[in-house]
Parts: sequence; C-alpha cells; structure tokens
Amino acid sequence: MTLPAIHMIQPVPIDWGQCTFFFHAILPNCLLIETPVLLLQHSHDCKMHITMVALYITICSILFIVSKMLISFLLYKKWARKKRIIENSLTGGKMVMFRSAAMQSLSPKSFLTMIMGLSNKDIIGSGGYGTVYRLSVGEKAAFAVKKLSRGSVEMDRGFERELDTMGDIKHRNIVPLCGYYAAPHFNLLIYELMPNGSLDTILHGKEETRRALGWEARHKIAAGVARGLAYLHHDCIPHVIHRDIKSSNILLDHNMEARVSDFGLATLMKPNHSHVTTVVAGTFGYLAPEYFETGRATTKGDVYSYGVVLLELLTGKRPTDESFLENGTRLVTWVKETMEEKREEHAVDSALESSFPAEEVKLVFKVADKCLESEPCNRPTMAEVVKLLEQAKNTTA
Repeated sequence: MTLPAIHMIQPVPIDWGQCTFFFHAILPNCLLIETPVLLLQHSHDCKMHITMVALYITICSILFIVSKMLISFLLYKKWARKKRIIENSLTGGKMVMFRSAAMQSLSPKSFLTMIMGLSNKDIIGSGGYGTVYRLSVGEKAAFAVKKLSRGSVEMDRGFERELDTMGDIKHRNIVPLCGYYAAPHFNLLIYELMPNGSLDTILHGKEETRRALGWEARHKIAAGVARGLAYLHHDCIPHVIHRDIKSSNILLDHNMEARVSDFGLATLMKPNHSHVTTVVAGTFGYLAPEYFETGRATTKGDVYSYGVVLLELLTGKRPTDESFLENGTRLVTWVKETMEEKREEHAVDSALESSFPAEEVKLVFKVADKCLESEPCNRPTMAEVVKLLEQAKNTTA
C-alpha cells in the first residue's frame, strides 16, 4: 500500500506582541502533524508580556469569582429575610379566614405564604390607608389584599373586633371580606377581587379604562349601592356606618353589579346609638357639611355621600371637577342651581347623549337632592332611598 504524499510548507510566522510563533502546516489529508516549534525573539520582553497577561487573567478571574459570591450572598440574605418574615408572621400573628367558596380549598398557612410572595408588580391600587395587591390563586380565584400599617394597641383591638363582625356580613351588594391577618407590624384585609374595577375608574379613568355606561346600567349601580348601604345601616347588628362612600369605593363584579367596598374607615355603632365620635375622616367633596363641625359619623352622613355619588352617575362629573374649582363652586351647588332653573337635562352626562328617559332622570335628580339636604334630619334613610329609586323606575315603566 502506498502512503499518500505529505507536502510540507514553509514555517508561517504569527506575531503576538513581542513574541513570534512559527509552525509547520501539513497538506493534504492531515496524516502527519509535525510538532510546532516556538522560537522566541527578545525572550526577556516576551516572558514579561506573558507574565502580565497571566496576571491580568488571574485578577479578572478572582474578581469574577468574588462578585459571583457576593451576589449569591446578597440573594441568599434576601431569601433568608423573606423566609424569616413568613415564619415570624405564621407564628407571631393571627390569621382569620371566613367561610367562602373561594377560600375553602386553602389553608391559612399556604395562603399567607402566597401573600408574602407579593411584590410591587402586583400592586393594583393605593391610598392613605394602605396598598392593595392582586393575588391570583389558580385560574379562577383572585383576591384583593390590602396591607395596612399598624396603629395603637387600642386601635388594633378595635380592628380585630370590627373585622370579626364584618366577616359575618353577606350581601350581594357588599364586597365580601374573606379574611384578615393581624401581625405586630402590619394588618392585612383579604377581599374577593371585583373584575370590573371601580365606578370612579369607569366614569373618570383613562381612556382605556373607561366604559360606556347606559342609563339602565347607571340606575342598576345606583340601586345596588343603595341596597348595600341600607343593609349596613338597618339590618346589621350592630349597625355599620361606612364613613367613606365615594365612587372609588364602589366596585363592580363580573355582572356589573355594584358592591360597596373598603371598610377600613367603617365604624361599628353600638346598639341604640345613632352616631360615633371620632376624628374626621373621609374624602373631600363627599363629606356632609355637619361632619366638619361635629366630627360625628352618622348614617345620615353616609346618605349625603351617597347623594354625591348619585350626582356623579347623573352628570359624569367628579365632585372636585376642575370646572367647578375654576368657577368657585362645587358639584352639589351647581346641580341644585340647575334644578332650580328646571334645566336638569343640561346637567346630564354628555356620554348618555339623548338616550335616556328624561322623566325618570328628573326623578332620580330629586332623589339625589333629598339626600343632599343641609339638615341631616331632612334626609331620607337608605331604606327610603331604595324605595324612591324603585318608584322612579316604575313610574316611567
């Protein structure tokens, strides 16, 4: 057998800094490779160069390893801290879960562990009383978790007493409280998440969050809120004063049914007492005038706030609309003046155009006007408001 010919070529120089490498190439078939020969020029300088390169590579490698170790250590600290928070919370706090279809498959420990995993990307709202997070459990169940700061010891005792009572409240027009957690440094309120957001967002939000609300939908929302408040005022023992009725505290479920929410400001009344005295709290534009003078929360104060919400549904305007501030007036005053001039149709939300029953709308304006009487004793109860809205609907049917 004849071996293939081996062709040698001349050594090829390759420069690298002050070092020159020579090698012999073999052609063709790569049957035989000749050992490379390294010839050094200026050997001293070349050795120094190689030493510097090796030192540079070594330093970079060490820095890389140290940085990786530091990052790993910081991540571990963060994980360990979160783990301690969960463990401390599970042992140092009180988790209460009320019976509901959404909560029945969850244990308090597993649910709280999921809550502790929430981050800023899960925030769906915030206010003066806390931050609200969205918590999804599986494909169907979703909750709104409101994190509150702890107050005084006395306030915390009242907090737990109030929420134990609130957990028993079940009504189709009230956002159900599914549970709560009381810990040394914070409190959590857990509600069912309402998929259609708040009335405020639908009426006044950004273009992408607004939704066209016809008159039938607006009347349905008004009646639903009235029924929810009537239940709190008259059917709950002890009676409940909400104290912060506003469009952002009216949420809408998947059927666009109104649900009264946010009892962070709600105060439970003792039986046979018509008011409670506390610090003034609520939202500007919705509070009854006597509230600023007396600091007394009453059911009639809630009626006044409801009247403002009713005007929002009718006019599509916020009580603090810029147009009112520019003219030195407010929503309530503007509507009352319009009603005195018998021009209610000019105050109706332009989004409704002409597609609304004029007589029924006028009757609802009158219901709002009754709720906004300056004297609390002249305002109807929420049970009476429910009947007035039903009458307005039936009169024009």
